[in-house]
Amino acid sequence: MRDVKTSVDTLILGASYGSLFAIKLLMAGHNVTMVCLPKEVETINAKGARVRLPVKGRLAPIEIDSRTLPGKLTVAGPNAVEPDKFDLVVLAMQEPQYGSAGVRELITAVAASRVPCMSIMNMPPLPYLKRISGLATDTLASCYTDASVWSSFDPRSMTLCSPDPQAYRPPGEEVNVLHVSLPTNFKAARFSSVSAAVMLRQLAQDIDAIRYDAGDGKIELPVKLRVHESIFVPLAKWAMLITGNYRCVLNDGARSIKDAVYSDLEQSRAIYGWVSDLCIKLGAAPTDLVPFEKYAAAAESLVRPSSAARALFAGVPNIERVDRLVQSIAMQQGMRLAALDTTVAIIDARLAMNRRSVA
Repeated sequence: MRDVKTSVDTLILGASYGSLFAIKLLMAGHNVTMVCLPKEVETINAKGARVRLPVKGRLAPIEIDSRTLPGKLTVAGPNAVEPDKFDLVVLAMQEPQYGSAGVRELITAVAASRVPCMSIMNMPPLPYLKRISGLATDTLASCYTDASVWSSFDPRSMTLCSPDPQAYRPPGEEVNVLHVSLPTNFKAARFSSVSAAVMLRQLAQDIDAIRYDAGDGKIELPVKLRVHESIFVPLAKWAMLITGNYRCVLNDGARSIKDAVYSDLEQSRAIYGWVSDLCIKLGAAPTDLVPFEKYAAAAESLVRPSSAARALFAGVPNIERVDRLVQSIAMQQGMRLAALDTTVAIIDARLAMNRRSVA
């Protein structure tokens, strides 16, 4: 690994959340290669990656164009990159995508390279879960679309970053545009490897130091990278996902995250607390987690259904199953929650319907 004080070359798989993390690295002067779908490669090559960030005190979001930044952005298909040429790999696709043709071969090469790998998926890769002492990961394989994708990874080379910022591609706009609706921070656990941990902290410092010239002076932008010693900090997202994102899915349609949380606030509080208790039972400290009140305040602005709910009702045959993962881990710990069982059953039924329709 090269000196972390020089530019870090990062390979990012995925152009949605990947674009947001890429923009932050590019602004800090680091180079990024982003693996995308063919249409994304074509559009980003021609028009750059554009990310719109809301900034406190400004009426309109700031739009960042990758072509104007000090770091270099390269976009490519999965067959056009060599993972061992990079200092860091970031996994920013949805978990079911890693078994698709081309991507599966790339992820196998990533594992073989032993390059430090940071996931910003909601679904933690199995090698990361192996860092949790006492967790029987072999029983969790059925929660993944294809668990064999992760079999060659060394847990010491894998870490997890909670994708807390909320972002979406605005309807009717091109695929190179990403709008950030909730500009919170990425929260990463440190790598087991000392050198990789140092590199990640250096990236966090470089992102902190960014000051963007908005035309009326240099300003600080939201969405930072925070690196934590505890491996449980990224799992704070589980309580949010189970309370809000997956409860967007109803038998007859999707509702917003806000409605999922606020339709019965006391039930939401109880679900959130139960998932938090599970994390503590696994080894988390209460300070690793996010209080319900803080989450509920953020959920007031989440007026769209979750990406999982939107995907389900668009007919996809697979989504990230954090709901099933949390249910399975809880059962290992002797814990069960009826509300979660109901959510899992609804999603199971919808996926079965989707799969029948594409069979």
